[in-house]
Amino acid sequence: MAVDTSTVPDVAPELLRWPIEPQQGGWYTAAEHAALARVIEESDDWRTGWRQAAYLVRFEEAFAAYCGAGHAAGFNSGGTALEMVLRALELEAGDEVVSCAVNFVGPHVAVVGQGGRLVLAEPDPTTLGLDPADTEQRLTARTRAILLTHWNGAVADVARFVELAARCPHPVHGPPKVIVDAARACGGRTPSGARVGAEGWATVFSFESKKLMTTLGQGGMVTTRDPALDERLRLLRGYGGLGESWGTNQMLSKAQAAVGLVQLGRLDEMNAARIARAHARTRALADVAELTLPPTWEEGRHLYYRHNLLVPNAWAGAGRDELMHVLAERYGVGSIISDPVTPHSKTLIRRHTAGQDVPRAERLAARLLCPVFHPRISDADEAAICDAIRRAVADVARTHPTI
Repeated sequence: MAVDTSTVPDVAPELLRWPIEPQQGGWYTAAEHAALARVIEESDDWRTGWRQAAYLVRFEEAFAAYCGAGHAAGFNSGGTALEMVLRALELEAGDEVVSCAVNFVGPHVAVVGQGGRLVLAEPDPTTLGLDPADTEQRLTARTRAILLTHWNGAVADVARFVELAARCPHPVHGPPKVIVDAARACGGRTPSGARVGAEGWATVFSFESKKLMTTLGQGGMVTTRDPALDERLRLLRGYGGLGESWGTNQMLSKAQAAVGLVQLGRLDEMNAARIARAHARTRALADVAELTLPPTWEEGRHLYYRHNLLVPNAWAGAGRDELMHVLAERYGVGSIISDPVTPHSKTLIRRHTAGQDVPRAERLAARLLCPVFHPRISDADEAAICDAIRRAVADVARTHPTI
Protein backbone atom coordinates (compact mmCIF):
# COMPACT_ATOMS: atom_id res chain seq x y z
CA MET A 1 0.00 0.00 0.00
CA ALA A 2 1.45 3.37 -0.99
CA VAL A 3 1.71 6.05 1.67
CA ASP A 4 -0.64 8.99 1.23
CA THR A 5 1.90 11.82 1.07
CA SER A 6 -0.68 14.33 2.26
CA THR A 7 -0.45 12.71 5.70
CA VAL A 8 3.30 12.99 6.28
CA PRO A 9 5.59 15.95 6.98
CA ASP A 10 7.40 17.50 4.02
CA VAL A 11 10.89 16.47 5.12
CA ALA A 12 13.66 14.91 3.05
CA PRO A 13 13.76 11.17 3.84
CA GLU A 14 17.52 11.28 4.40
CA LEU A 15 16.94 13.53 7.43
CA LEU A 16 14.90 10.84 9.15
CA ARG A 17 16.81 8.53 11.46
CA TRP A 18 13.58 6.63 11.95
CA PRO A 19 11.09 6.42 9.02
CA ILE A 20 7.51 7.65 9.06
CA GLU A 21 6.33 4.07 9.58
CA PRO A 22 7.72 0.53 9.37
CA GLN A 23 7.29 -1.24 6.05
CA GLN A 24 6.96 -4.67 7.70
CA GLY A 25 4.61 -5.54 10.54
CA GLY A 26 4.83 -9.27 11.23
CA TRP A 27 8.45 -10.36 10.94
CA TYR A 28 9.92 -13.55 9.55
CA THR A 29 12.08 -16.21 11.16
CA ALA A 30 13.92 -19.24 9.85
CA ALA A 31 10.60 -21.11 9.91
CA GLU A 32 9.03 -18.84 7.27
CA HIS A 33 12.15 -19.04 5.13
CA ALA A 34 12.15 -22.83 5.38
CA ALA A 35 8.45 -23.05 4.46
CA LEU A 36 9.02 -20.89 1.41
CA ALA A 37 12.05 -22.92 0.35
CA ARG A 38 10.05 -26.17 0.58
CA VAL A 39 7.27 -24.76 -1.59
CA ILE A 40 9.72 -23.50 -4.20
CA GLU A 41 11.51 -26.85 -4.34
CA GLU A 42 8.37 -28.96 -4.68
CA SER A 43 6.75 -26.57 -7.15
CA ASP A 44 9.71 -26.81 -9.51
CA ASP A 45 8.40 -30.19 -10.67
CA TRP A 46 6.33 -29.76 -13.83
CA ARG A 47 3.88 -32.36 -12.52
CA THR A 48 3.22 -30.29 -9.40
CA GLY A 49 3.74 -26.64 -10.28
CA TRP A 50 2.23 -23.89 -8.18
CA ARG A 51 -1.28 -25.29 -7.76
CA GLN A 52 -2.22 -23.95 -4.34
CA ALA A 53 -5.27 -25.97 -3.34
CA ALA A 54 -3.83 -28.17 -0.58
CA TYR A 55 -1.84 -25.36 1.08
CA LEU A 56 -4.72 -22.90 0.83
CA VAL A 57 -7.19 -25.34 2.39
CA ARG A 58 -4.82 -25.96 5.31
CA PHE A 59 -4.32 -22.24 5.85
CA GLU A 60 -8.04 -21.48 5.67
CA GLU A 61 -8.95 -24.28 8.07
CA ALA A 62 -6.25 -23.23 10.54
CA PHE A 63 -7.29 -19.57 10.33
CA ALA A 64 -11.00 -20.37 10.84
CA ALA A 65 -10.15 -22.52 13.86
CA TYR A 66 -7.89 -19.83 15.33
CA CYS A 67 -10.62 -17.18 15.00
CA GLY A 68 -13.43 -19.46 16.17
CA ALA A 69 -15.27 -18.87 12.89
CA GLY A 70 -17.11 -21.45 10.85
CA HIS A 71 -15.44 -20.57 7.55
CA ALA A 72 -12.42 -18.73 6.18
CA ALA A 73 -11.75 -17.89 2.53
CA GLY A 74 -8.36 -16.64 1.35
CA PHE A 75 -7.90 -13.80 -1.14
CA ASN A 76 -4.99 -12.11 -2.86
CA SER A 77 -5.49 -8.97 -0.75
CA GLY A 78 -7.68 -7.56 1.99
CA GLY A 79 -8.94 -4.91 -0.41
CA THR A 80 -10.28 -7.37 -2.96
CA ALA A 81 -11.73 -9.49 -0.15
CA LEU A 82 -13.75 -6.54 1.15
CA GLU A 83 -14.94 -5.69 -2.36
CA MET A 84 -16.26 -9.23 -2.79
CA VAL A 85 -18.03 -9.18 0.58
CA LEU A 86 -19.77 -5.97 -0.46
CA ARG A 87 -20.52 -7.44 -3.89
CA ALA A 88 -22.21 -10.38 -2.16
CA LEU A 89 -24.66 -7.87 -0.63
CA GLU A 90 -25.88 -7.02 -4.16
CA LEU A 91 -26.27 -3.35 -3.28
CA GLU A 92 -28.86 -1.38 -5.24
CA ALA A 93 -29.11 2.35 -5.92
CA GLY A 94 -29.71 4.18 -2.65
CA ASP A 95 -28.55 1.33 -0.40
CA GLU A 96 -26.51 2.79 2.46
CA VAL A 97 -23.39 1.56 4.25
CA VAL A 98 -22.45 3.36 7.49
CA SER A 99 -18.75 3.63 8.36
CA CYS A 100 -16.50 5.75 10.56
CA ALA A 101 -15.21 8.95 8.95
CA VAL A 102 -11.74 8.47 10.50
CA ASN A 103 -10.53 5.55 8.44
CA PHE A 104 -8.19 4.27 5.78
CA VAL A 105 -9.61 5.15 2.37
CA GLY A 106 -9.72 1.53 1.13
CA PRO A 107 -12.99 0.45 2.81
CA HIS A 108 -14.78 3.61 1.71
CA VAL A 109 -13.56 3.32 -1.86
CA ALA A 110 -14.87 -0.26 -1.84
CA VAL A 111 -18.34 0.87 -0.76
CA VAL A 112 -18.50 3.45 -3.54
CA GLY A 113 -17.09 0.98 -6.07
CA GLN A 114 -19.74 -1.62 -5.26
CA GLY A 115 -22.59 0.85 -5.73
CA GLY A 116 -23.39 1.70 -2.11
CA ARG A 117 -24.08 5.12 -0.66
CA LEU A 118 -21.37 5.73 1.93
CA VAL A 119 -22.71 7.32 5.12
CA LEU A 120 -20.00 8.79 7.32
CA ALA A 121 -20.37 8.47 11.09
CA GLU A 122 -18.48 9.96 14.02
CA PRO A 123 -15.63 8.24 15.88
CA ASP A 124 -15.60 7.38 19.56
CA PRO A 125 -13.47 10.11 21.19
CA THR A 126 -11.30 7.59 23.06
CA THR A 127 -10.62 4.90 20.46
CA LEU A 128 -11.41 6.84 17.24
CA GLY A 129 -13.29 3.75 16.13
CA LEU A 130 -16.95 3.85 15.08
CA ASP A 131 -19.21 5.38 17.76
CA PRO A 132 -22.29 3.15 18.25
CA ALA A 133 -24.46 6.02 19.54
CA ASP A 134 -23.74 8.17 16.49
CA THR A 135 -24.13 5.16 14.21
CA GLU A 136 -27.64 4.58 15.54
CA GLN A 137 -28.56 8.15 14.62
CA ARG A 138 -27.43 7.57 11.02
CA LEU A 139 -29.27 4.30 10.38
CA THR A 140 -32.27 4.57 8.06
CA ALA A 141 -34.67 2.26 6.26
CA ARG A 142 -32.08 2.19 3.44
CA THR A 143 -29.16 0.93 5.57
CA ARG A 144 -27.82 -2.39 4.27
CA ALA A 145 -24.59 -2.66 6.26
CA ILE A 146 -22.51 -1.26 9.09
CA LEU A 147 -18.84 -1.32 8.11
CA LEU A 148 -16.97 -1.46 11.41
CA THR A 149 -13.19 -0.97 11.60
CA HIS A 150 -10.97 -2.12 14.47
CA TRP A 151 -9.10 1.14 14.06
CA ASN A 152 -5.31 0.97 14.55
CA GLY A 153 -5.72 -2.24 16.54
CA ALA A 154 -8.28 -1.01 19.10
CA VAL A 155 -10.87 -3.80 19.02
CA ALA A 156 -14.48 -2.62 18.82
CA ASP A 157 -17.48 -4.19 20.53
CA VAL A 158 -18.83 -6.09 17.53
CA ALA A 159 -21.72 -7.65 19.47
CA ARG A 160 -23.04 -4.18 20.32
CA PHE A 161 -23.25 -3.28 16.64
CA VAL A 162 -24.93 -6.61 15.83
CA GLU A 163 -27.58 -5.79 18.47
CA LEU A 164 -27.96 -2.29 17.06
CA ALA A 165 -28.47 -3.67 13.55
CA ALA A 166 -31.14 -6.07 14.80
CA ARG A 167 -33.16 -3.12 16.12
CA CYS A 168 -33.11 -1.32 12.74
CA PRO A 169 -34.07 -3.84 10.04
CA HIS A 170 -34.19 -3.02 6.35
CA PRO A 171 -37.76 -3.49 5.08
CA VAL A 172 -36.67 -6.06 2.47
CA HIS A 173 -33.32 -7.48 3.56
CA GLY A 174 -33.71 -7.55 7.33
CA PRO A 175 -31.09 -6.30 9.81
CA PRO A 176 -28.12 -4.53 8.25
CA LYS A 177 -25.08 -6.79 7.93
CA VAL A 178 -22.19 -6.02 10.25
CA ILE A 179 -19.02 -6.19 8.16
CA VAL A 180 -15.81 -5.91 10.14
CA ASP A 181 -12.55 -4.50 8.81
CA ALA A 182 -9.92 -6.28 10.91
CA ALA A 183 -6.93 -5.41 8.72
CA ARG A 184 -5.13 -3.93 11.75
CA ALA A 185 -6.41 -6.25 14.47
CA CYS A 186 -5.66 -9.84 13.48
CA GLY A 187 -5.40 -11.93 16.65
CA GLY A 188 -7.26 -9.53 18.93
CA ARG A 189 -10.22 -10.22 21.19
CA THR A 190 -13.52 -8.37 21.47
CA PRO A 191 -15.05 -7.33 24.82
CA SER A 192 -17.04 -10.59 24.83
CA GLY A 193 -13.76 -12.54 24.81
CA ALA A 194 -14.26 -13.83 21.26
CA ARG A 195 -11.42 -13.71 18.79
CA VAL A 196 -11.63 -11.04 16.15
CA GLY A 197 -13.25 -12.82 13.21
CA ALA A 198 -15.85 -14.78 15.19
CA GLU A 199 -18.56 -12.09 15.35
CA GLY A 200 -20.46 -10.19 12.69
CA TRP A 201 -21.61 -11.32 9.27
CA ALA A 202 -18.13 -11.13 7.75
CA THR A 203 -14.68 -10.11 8.99
CA VAL A 204 -12.03 -9.05 6.50
CA PHE A 205 -8.30 -9.42 7.25
CA SER A 206 -5.30 -8.05 5.40
CA PHE A 207 -1.87 -9.67 5.27
CA GLU A 208 -0.26 -6.71 3.50
CA SER A 209 3.37 -6.04 4.36
CA LYS A 210 2.75 -3.65 7.27
CA LYS A 211 0.06 -5.75 8.93
CA LEU A 212 0.36 -7.79 12.14
CA MET A 213 0.95 -10.94 10.11
CA THR A 214 1.94 -10.86 6.45
CA THR A 215 2.06 -13.26 3.53
CA LEU A 216 4.87 -12.10 1.27
CA GLY A 217 3.60 -8.52 1.12
CA GLN A 218 -0.04 -9.09 0.17
CA GLY A 219 -2.94 -11.41 0.94
CA GLY A 220 -6.27 -11.41 2.74
CA MET A 221 -8.91 -13.57 4.40
CA VAL A 222 -12.63 -13.41 5.14
CA THR A 223 -14.13 -15.26 8.09
CA THR A 224 -17.86 -15.86 8.48
CA ARG A 225 -20.38 -18.14 10.14
CA ASP A 226 -22.66 -17.88 7.11
CA PRO A 227 -22.07 -20.88 4.82
CA ALA A 228 -23.94 -19.20 1.96
CA LEU A 229 -21.63 -16.19 2.09
CA ASP A 230 -18.58 -18.43 2.21
CA GLU A 231 -19.78 -20.33 -0.86
CA ARG A 232 -20.49 -17.09 -2.71
CA LEU A 233 -17.05 -15.70 -1.92
CA ARG A 234 -15.35 -18.84 -3.22
CA LEU A 235 -17.25 -18.51 -6.49
CA LEU A 236 -16.40 -14.82 -6.78
CA ARG A 237 -12.67 -15.38 -6.29
CA GLY A 238 -12.49 -18.31 -8.73
CA TYR A 239 -14.13 -17.13 -11.99
CA GLY A 240 -17.60 -18.03 -10.73
CA GLY A 241 -17.08 -21.79 -10.77
CA LEU A 242 -18.53 -23.94 -13.51
CA GLY A 243 -21.98 -22.36 -13.69
CA GLU A 244 -23.29 -19.02 -14.88
CA SER A 245 -21.99 -16.96 -11.95
CA TRP A 246 -19.61 -14.06 -12.51
CA GLY A 247 -16.20 -14.27 -10.90
CA THR A 248 -12.59 -13.30 -11.28
CA ASN A 249 -9.18 -14.55 -10.14
CA GLN A 250 -8.41 -13.35 -6.62
CA MET A 251 -6.72 -16.41 -5.20
CA LEU A 252 -4.08 -16.48 -2.49
CA SER A 253 -0.95 -18.21 -3.80
CA LYS A 254 0.62 -21.45 -2.60
CA ALA A 255 3.70 -19.63 -1.29
CA GLN A 256 1.56 -17.10 0.57
CA ALA A 257 -0.52 -19.84 2.20
CA ALA A 258 2.60 -21.75 3.29
CA VAL A 259 4.14 -18.67 4.87
CA GLY A 260 0.77 -17.67 6.33
CA LEU A 261 0.52 -20.93 8.24
CA VAL A 262 3.83 -20.18 9.94
CA GLN A 263 2.92 -16.54 10.62
CA LEU A 264 -0.40 -17.63 12.12
CA GLY A 265 1.43 -19.95 14.50
CA ARG A 266 3.59 -17.02 15.64
CA LEU A 267 0.87 -14.36 15.66
CA ASP A 268 0.18 -14.38 19.40
CA GLU A 269 3.91 -14.08 20.13
CA MET A 270 4.31 -11.13 17.75
CA ASN A 271 1.20 -9.41 19.11
CA ALA A 272 2.40 -9.86 22.70
CA ALA A 273 5.67 -8.13 21.81
CA ARG A 274 3.74 -5.29 20.17
CA ILE A 275 1.45 -4.84 23.17
CA ALA A 276 4.38 -4.84 25.61
CA ARG A 277 6.22 -2.20 23.59
CA ALA A 278 3.09 -0.03 23.29
CA HIS A 279 2.41 -0.15 27.01
CA ALA A 280 6.04 0.73 27.70
CA ARG A 281 5.81 3.75 25.38
CA THR A 282 2.60 4.85 27.07
CA ARG A 283 4.31 4.67 30.47
CA ALA A 284 7.29 6.61 29.12
CA LEU A 285 5.05 9.43 27.87
CA ALA A 286 2.46 9.38 30.65
CA ASP A 287 3.67 12.63 32.24
CA VAL A 288 3.63 14.65 28.98
CA ALA A 289 0.57 16.71 29.81
CA GLU A 290 -0.02 17.89 26.25
CA LEU A 291 -0.49 14.39 24.84
CA THR A 292 -3.56 12.16 24.99
CA LEU A 293 -2.29 8.57 24.79
CA PRO A 294 -4.10 5.50 23.41
CA PRO A 295 -6.12 3.41 25.89
CA THR A 296 -4.17 0.71 27.73
CA TRP A 297 -6.23 -2.45 27.41
CA GLU A 298 -5.27 -5.98 28.33
CA GLU A 299 -6.30 -9.40 26.98
CA GLY A 300 -5.76 -8.51 23.33
CA ARG A 301 -8.35 -5.71 23.28
CA HIS A 302 -5.77 -3.37 21.72
CA LEU A 303 -3.01 -4.62 19.41
CA TYR A 304 -1.44 -1.19 18.70
CA TYR A 305 -0.99 -1.41 14.97
CA ARG A 306 0.09 2.16 15.55
CA HIS A 307 0.67 4.06 18.79
CA ASN A 308 -1.49 7.10 18.10
CA LEU A 309 -1.24 10.40 19.96
CA LEU A 310 -3.64 13.34 20.22
CA VAL A 311 -2.33 16.87 20.75
CA PRO A 312 -4.35 19.50 22.66
CA ASN A 313 -7.38 21.12 21.03
CA ALA A 314 -5.44 24.39 20.82
CA TRP A 315 -2.83 22.67 18.64
CA ALA A 316 -5.31 21.09 16.22
CA GLY A 317 -4.15 21.44 12.66
CA ALA A 318 -1.22 23.88 12.67
CA GLY A 319 0.20 22.87 16.05
CA ARG A 320 -0.01 19.17 15.23
CA ASP A 321 1.68 19.78 11.87
CA GLU A 322 4.44 21.75 13.56
CA LEU A 323 5.00 18.91 16.03
CA MET A 324 5.40 16.47 13.13
CA HIS A 325 7.89 18.80 11.45
CA VAL A 326 9.87 19.35 14.66
CA LEU A 327 10.01 15.60 15.28
CA ALA A 328 11.36 15.05 11.78
CA GLU A 329 13.66 18.05 11.28
CA ARG A 330 15.22 18.35 14.74
CA TYR A 331 15.10 14.79 15.99
CA GLY A 332 14.89 12.56 12.90
CA VAL A 333 11.65 10.89 14.01
CA GLY A 334 9.10 10.17 11.30
CA SER A 335 5.37 10.24 11.95
CA ILE A 336 2.15 9.84 10.01
CA ILE A 337 -1.48 10.95 10.35
CA SER A 338 -3.25 7.61 10.53
CA ASP A 339 -5.96 8.29 9.51
CA PRO A 340 -7.42 11.58 8.25
CA VAL A 341 -11.13 11.97 7.61
CA THR A 342 -11.38 10.06 4.33
CA PRO A 343 -12.95 12.83 2.16
CA HIS A 344 -9.75 14.81 2.76
CA SER A 345 -7.62 11.97 1.40
CA LYS A 346 -9.60 11.00 -1.69
CA THR A 347 -11.48 13.23 -4.14
CA LEU A 348 -13.79 10.34 -5.07
CA ILE A 349 -14.97 10.05 -1.46
CA ARG A 350 -15.27 13.82 -1.07
CA ARG A 351 -17.60 14.02 -4.08
CA HIS A 352 -19.58 11.01 -2.93
CA THR A 353 -20.16 12.32 0.62
CA ALA A 354 -20.68 16.00 -0.17
CA GLY A 355 -22.89 17.64 2.44
CA GLN A 356 -22.29 15.06 5.15
CA ASP A 357 -21.29 16.57 8.51
CA VAL A 358 -18.84 14.87 10.91
CA PRO A 359 -17.47 17.70 13.10
CA ARG A 360 -16.13 15.42 15.84
CA ALA A 361 -14.16 13.42 13.29
CA GLU A 362 -12.73 16.64 11.86
CA ARG A 363 -11.63 17.86 15.29
CA LEU A 364 -10.06 14.57 16.35
CA ALA A 365 -8.27 13.95 13.06
CA ALA A 366 -6.75 17.45 13.25
CA ARG A 367 -5.16 16.46 16.60
CA LEU A 368 -3.86 13.05 15.51
CA LEU A 369 -0.34 11.87 14.77
CA CYS A 370 1.37 8.49 14.96
CA PRO A 371 5.16 8.53 15.49
CA VAL A 372 7.04 5.53 14.10
CA PHE A 373 6.32 2.40 16.17
CA HIS A 374 7.31 -1.27 15.94
CA PRO A 375 8.14 -3.96 18.52
CA ARG A 376 11.49 -4.68 16.85
CA ILE A 377 12.82 -1.16 17.28
CA SER A 378 15.78 -1.61 19.62
CA ASP A 379 15.41 -0.61 23.27
CA ALA A 380 17.99 2.15 22.78
CA ASP A 381 16.19 3.52 19.72
CA GLU A 382 12.83 3.33 21.45
CA ALA A 383 14.20 5.32 24.39
CA ALA A 384 15.59 7.90 21.95
CA ILE A 385 12.25 8.15 20.12
CA CYS A 386 10.34 8.68 23.37
CA ASP A 387 12.87 11.32 24.44
CA ALA A 388 12.48 13.02 21.06
CA ILE A 389 8.69 13.09 21.40
CA ARG A 390 9.03 14.63 24.84
CA ARG A 391 11.48 17.27 23.62
CA ALA A 392 9.51 18.08 20.50
CA VAL A 393 6.33 18.61 22.51
CA ALA A 394 8.21 21.00 24.78
CA ASP A 395 9.57 22.84 21.71
CA VAL A 396 6.09 23.29 20.25
CA ALA A 397 4.61 24.28 23.60
CA ARG A 398 6.84 27.36 23.60
CA THR A 399 5.18 28.64 20.42
CA HIS A 400 1.72 27.07 20.75
CA PRO A 401 0.39 27.47 24.30
CA THR A 402 -2.41 25.09 25.20
CA ILE A 403 -4.58 27.76 26.86
